[in-house]
Amino acid sequence: MPTSSPLSRLSADGPVRDGIPDHGRVPRYYAVKVELLAVIAELGEGSALPTERELCERFEVSRATVRQAVGELVLEGRLSRRQGSGTYVAAPKLVQPLALVSYTEGLRRQGIRPGRTLITLERRAAGTGLAADLRIEPAAEVIHLERVLLADDERVGLESTFLRADKFPTLPEDFDPEQSLYAYLRDELGVVFDGAEERVETVLATPREALLIGTNPALPMLLMHRVSWGPDGEPFERVRSLYRGDRLSFVTRLSRVE
Repeated sequence: MPTSSPLSRLSADGPVRDGIPDHGRVPRYYAVKVELLAVIAELGEGSALPTERELCERFEVSRATVRQAVGELVLEGRLSRRQGSGTYVAAPKLVQPLALVSYTEGLRRQGIRPGRTLITLERRAAGTGLAADLRIEPAAEVIHLERVLLADDERVGLESTFLRADKFPTLPEDFDPEQSLYAYLRDELGVVFDGAEERVETVLATPREALLIGTNPALPMLLMHRVSWGPDGEPFERVRSLYRGDRLSFVTRLSRVE
């Protein structure tokens, strides 16, 4: 494949420049990947990608090269594979704010319909690790709420929330698990979220998690841990949220510390 085409798109912050190793030679699969980004932009969301054979002929490369380029774009969420159908241009990633807002509020601001499927709603003993985060005794009871997260009916994550049962004793009976938990806590119980500590990392889903979310176990996931507290400084909630790395991204606004 001629090298002049992708190299002609060099810029200080462009995709080709980012992919050039120190020796200055652009890997062939990466040059194809850059060309595919232009194809994706032309096709638009939901359009079918040309077949492997067509791409091989178009870029004058092997199937292995095309597959590597397409595979990376699938992992990055630019393309999506449909079993028995082909490869398509994916929708833009959903953007979830790193702030004290619920999953529901974050999606509605983007004009996307949030949803949830209940997996677990139970009472259980906290155990050592959870008790330390919530500052309670290991034998103290917590409420465990586990739900698959939906965006316009597409499964995008799995959320597991633990709440102190002594603070919310009637929640298992009164709360509708298809609704926003934060809206229920705020509007029905008068809970004030005063602060939270949040950590985000990348992981691979367990076989169970991948099955519930409906994703490939090899797909990188974004894992978010959050512990929230009220005005009294006492923590009352710990959340473990697992999101598809190809469908969600996080955003936050930073300000200067005086």
